[in-house]
Amino acid sequence: MTNYVTISIPEELYKKAEKWIKENGSFSSVDELVKFLIEEFIGGETEEVYTPEQEEEIKERLRRLGYL
Repeated sequence: MTNYVTISIPEELYKKAEKWIKENGSFSSVDELVKFLIEEFIGGETEEVYTPEQEEEIKERLRRLGYL
């Protein structure tokens, strides 16, 4: 079961979001749009992990370019 919380945004922004939804039809509600945007913004940040070999290759490339 997912628990929910309430967030507050300015009414003007809410109305703009409602208008955008009606014009584009991509979302069924402002809540759905906000949830999507937060997931895209926060969920999109992933830390890349390199193997030691990949790290050494990157360092070597940077050395050849004069950065290290």
